[in-house]
Formats: sequence, C-alpha cells, structure tokens
Amino acid sequence: MSPPPNPALDPVLSPALPLSLDRSARTPLAEQIRQGISTAIESGVLAPGARLPSWQDLATQLGVARGTVKAAYEKLADAQLVVASRANGTRVAERPALRSDADERPDPGSFMDKYLEFMAGPAIFQMGVPAQQSLPAKLFSRVRAHAARAELGAAALYPDPRGELALRREIAAYLAIARGIQCSPSQILITGGFAGGLGLTLQALGLDGRKAWTEDPGFPYTRRGLELAGLSLVPVPVDADGIDVDYGLTHAPDAALVMLTPGQQAPLGGTLSLPRRLRLLDWAAQQGAWIIEDDYLSELRLEGRAAPALASLDRAGRVIHIGSFSKTISPTLRLGFVVAPLPLVPRFAEMAACLAPAPAPSIQLATAEFIRDGHYLRHLRRTKRLYVAQRDGLLATLRPRVGAQAEATGLAVLLRLPDGTPDVSIAKETAAFGIAPSPLSVWYASSACARCGLLLGVATAPPKHVSAACDRLLAVVDRFRPDWRGAIPVQRPTPSHSKIETN
Repeated sequence: MSPPPNPALDPVLSPALPLSLDRSARTPLAEQIRQGISTAIESGVLAPGARLPSWQDLATQLGVARGTVKAAYEKLADAQLVVASRANGTRVAERPALRSDADERPDPGSFMDKYLEFMAGPAIFQMGVPAQQSLPAKLFSRVRAHAARAELGAAALYPDPRGELALRREIAAYLAIARGIQCSPSQILITGGFAGGLGLTLQALGLDGRKAWTEDPGFPYTRRGLELAGLSLVPVPVDADGIDVDYGLTHAPDAALVMLTPGQQAPLGGTLSLPRRLRLLDWAAQQGAWIIEDDYLSELRLEGRAAPALASLDRAGRVIHIGSFSKTISPTLRLGFVVAPLPLVPRFAEMAACLAPAPAPSIQLATAEFIRDGHYLRHLRRTKRLYVAQRDGLLATLRPRVGAQAEATGLAVLLRLPDGTPDVSIAKETAAFGIAPSPLSVWYASSACARCGLLLGVATAPPKHVSAACDRLLAVVDRFRPDWRGAIPVQRPTPSHSKIETN
C-alpha cells in the first residue's frame, strides 16, 4: 500500500477539496467520485500535474471498495482528465489554461461591451423590454409546457426551417387584421427575433457594396448590422413626419435599400406620413430598391389606432416586413418573423434552410396557441392601458421639474438636453442606482450632428418608483450640466395630418 499523501510535498486530494458521497442517492458511488474529481479539475482546484491519491488510499479515506475508486479513475483516464503511471502515480493531465470570468468580458469600448451595456438590466427607464406585470405569466407558462410535451412526443424529425405552419398561419391572420398586410403563410418565415430576421433578409438580398438609407437618429445596432453586411450607409434626417424622403432622393437616389421604422420611428416616435410613404414606394418601384420595414412595436401605439404597416400599401413587392414578439411578449423568446415579397420567397426559404433555420418548434407552437385562443390580443389591450398610465404618470412627475423639455416619443419619454451635454456619461452614472436611460446621442450616425437627451422607457417606469428615480436622475443631470433647465427652446415640427389608409 502506498504511503499516505503529504499535501505539503505534493498537491493531492485533501480536506481543502471536499469529496463527499451520498450513499442514499441513485447515482453510483463510482460516478459520484468521478464527478467530484472532474469538477475539481475543470474548476482549476486541481491544477495540471497535481497527484491524486492511489485508488487504494482514496478507497480507505472514503470507506468504499477499492474497485469503486478504480472504476472512477478509469473513467477519468478515458476522458483524458488524468494520466496514470507506475512511476508517477495518477496525476491530472496537462490541459489548456482555463478561461476565467474575466475572459468572458468583452474589451472595454468594444462593440460587445457597448451592446451588453445597452441591453443590461432590469432597471427603471430601460428601453426595449416590456413590462413583466402585463404578461399572463402562468397562462403562458402552461401553454409553453403543453407545447414542450407535444414536441417531445412527436417524431424526431428535422422541423420546417421556415417555421411551424401553425404559427405562420396565426401571424398571417394577425397581420391582415392588425397591420393591414395581406399575405399567405408561405410568405412568412420565423426567425430568431428581429436580428435574426434582419440577418436572413440581408443574406437573401445580397447587396454588398450598395448604398442604404438609414434613419438619423436610428437604432445603432441596426446600423451596425447593415455595415456588417457590407452596405454603404447614407444617414437620412428624421422629423415629425418620419424619414425625409426628399433628402434621401437628393443625396443617394441610387440607393439599393431603405431601412426604416415607419409605424413609430425609433427613437423619436413619429409616424411616416402618407405622402412620404407613397413617394418612397413609387421611388422603390422605379429604382428597383428594397425597403425593410422594422415594425418593432406592432400594435403598441399609445395614442389612437396604430397606422397600417407600410407593406400594406406596397403593390410592387418592394417592402420586406420584419416583426417580433420581443416588445409585445418577451425578448427572451428570441422569436420574430419576416414577410417576404412573393418573388423572393424561394430565395428566403433556401437561406433559412441552409443558414438560418427557425427556432425550436415548442416556443413557436406555444406562441401560435397563445395567439389562436385570443390571449395575445387581450394581452396587447391590457399592455397599452398600462403603458398609457405609466407614461402619463412619468410626464406628470417630470414636467413640473423640467417643463416642455420632457416629451412623449412612442414608448419612451425624451428628456431633451442642451447640445454638448454628456448624456452617455450621465446614463453610465445613473446605472449605479438601478436607473437605465438611453442616451439620445448614440442613436445618431455622427457625433458631430448628434442631439443630446435621455430616453426614458415607459414600460419599465413603475409608478411607485418613478418619483424617486426622477429625483435621482435629475440630480445627476444637474451635476453634469447645472444650467440645463430651460436652456433649450423645444420646437417641434408640425406633423402632417394626411390620413394613412390601406386599400
């Protein structure tokens, strides 16, 4: 029998590495030993080269049969976690250095660092996420559980890469009623959220090197996605009537793509007017350009009825409509959809099959049932009432303090700040207090022409916390810019009142 191990002379299993066995568990003792040592190796507690006790010694220490420890060691050797030899005993195998938590963090200032910072939360005033209290969580969980059981009980076959037909049918019916879009289920492809839909669309169009109009201001990560697809961006200003089509025609009449949010412009909230819609569609048809419609808020318009989708007016098949359930149900679903013009359907289907298949069927089937049984539309009605109340409460709290510098913009309240105010620094400082406004300046394509402000999400502004959060936020702004209150005259362009209808 080998002499007892001496931790002072050779790193071995010791009290510093607890290895306890549960004799009442169903897991065999040999497997428990293997799991315990494997975890110690993977976590770095046992470094490469560390010697383990002989299997006879460990059996004595643990009070198990020697064959039990021997079986565990053999499994570890098969997994190439340990190496055994007569001369050196059993030692942890040499392996690449383990990645620490720090290795998972992106470089400061990198794209992923900014992305994760933008998406961090939960926090008060955070944009882009829905209110949790509006979703019937128990009901949706029950629907998801039913769908998961159905998926496990079905034949083990590859699902349709375009998405489950049941969900595509429900989306087609919903779009016809709520967004004015007449399409067949065959035109709809289910994607991994809006980003998945955008990626699928850009791959299918293949416009590398061509020009694309983008809204300025507009969602920064959509801009980055277009850049990654090799497009040359042409920022086009936005006013109360939406994207300035005349500006785009003057500066880039040869563009191949227009990326816009016509229903509620992100982040300023305006709706693309009917004259601009018609002019844009006419130009796209003549130019052979494509229009990607980001319908990110769908029906969630807080004033009046939501304008019909731009795709509802498209007669030339130039509009590609992208929607998602991130703002209406939850971003954790990672569920979106694309409505492809009929001539592009085969191309989109090929891309989906080979490069971007739809997410897991269970979540699709659960969402289809949620829509089919009427829960989705009822949920949207409840959510709109909640958001109106929270928006009005937020404005009622802010306006006595800042006046007209607080204005509603879709699902956010914009707190306008004088040009040159470090809104990014303000947003970073408020994060320590659980407050997450979005700095307006980062939504602009160029810092040279960026306006400053803070976008306060309405969905994440619970009434009981709003007053204290506003006090804290304004105190931080005062520290960075003491003279800001009333420093800017708020002049809003008069929006067009042209009625937007579908035929």
